[in-house]
Amino acid sequence: MIERWQKWRQDRRLVWAAYLLLALALALLPFAVGAVAGRGWVRILDFALLYVMLALGLNIVVGYAGLLDLGYIAFYAVGAYLYALLASPHFDLHLPFWLLLPLGALVAGAFGALLGAPTLKLRGDYLAIVTLGFGEIIRIFLTNLNAPVNITNGPQGVNLIDPIAIGPFSFSRSHTFLGVDVPGVHAYYYLFLALTLLVIFVSIRLQDSRIGRAWVAIREDEVAAEAMGINTRNVKLLAFAMGASFGGVSGGLFAGFQGFISPESFNLFESIIVLCMIVLGGMGNIAGVILGAILLTILPEALRYLGELQRAVFGRVLADPADLRMLVFGLALVLIMILRPAGLLPSERRRREFRSDASVLAQEQASLYDAQR
Repeated sequence: MIERWQKWRQDRRLVWAAYLLLALALALLPFAVGAVAGRGWVRILDFALLYVMLALGLNIVVGYAGLLDLGYIAFYAVGAYLYALLASPHFDLHLPFWLLLPLGALVAGAFGALLGAPTLKLRGDYLAIVTLGFGEIIRIFLTNLNAPVNITNGPQGVNLIDPIAIGPFSFSRSHTFLGVDVPGVHAYYYLFLALTLLVIFVSIRLQDSRIGRAWVAIREDEVAAEAMGINTRNVKLLAFAMGASFGGVSGGLFAGFQGFISPESFNLFESIIVLCMIVLGGMGNIAGVILGAILLTILPEALRYLGELQRAVFGRVLADPADLRMLVFGLALVLIMILRPAGLLPSERRRREFRSDASVLAQEQASLYDAQR
């Protein structure tokens, strides 16, 4: 089976045919989902693409460089608020989307470097605590920066945000192409899909570059990496800045898509969910991260139907669907981590690490058993 798969991969015609089929499926996906489940699920697909970009950004910090970041959602908030404040009646500024999106990436990247600078000598749990505090500080600042000068509008958030538009083309309105009606939620899907593919391309190039190999070296053994001549300080700062810039892009898209943001959208739970996407899918593996982001975006929404399932089976609702949804969601995560500790699609390096750890544990147990005998 493996040899057949390798032959298929070497046949360029089959590879291009697979790519064309995948492109066609992605192009028709919103229409198929909208026809079967309604436009609400197309909107969920849009959020899934946003979370894919977020997860790929955090994967640079956690998966490549091995730096545990629990405050990553702060960069998402920076990009979202930058777009909201400069494209809304709050400051009566309505800057164009093509200017705000790269500006959000730059500002979020600068915040990432500011976070990375004082934490260069921290590792493991200590780094996690500091980044967690940074994320909470950003959220609290956004909540309280409404006095004495109203900058963020406090806990009320910012509304009436300009929808994403490129020139006269607005993604919030329906359009007709070749006689086909394309609703706004579908137009957002294609925009998010294009930017997601760009982020995936950048991630692949980074993974295969000298910088990507330097990140992996730091993750495996920072002392050995520094002894080999890697400037660990600059490489770590670059990881924080690059990952944060992806978060800033996602935040700007979220603000323009949602039309309203508030500090409650950027709490600690969101950071934990994005981290779970990476761990669940396979840390350091781009395909695994994409799979984890899609699953953890769609699964909680699919579990909302537990109330209807109870009514169909028992004739009435026995447990609150909201509580039951999170219970099943958490149980599913626990089971996956027990059965697949390396993730659903781990990288080859992670798979070898878990195999070696399992073999070492088996040898230790065997030697202990022999000693007891």
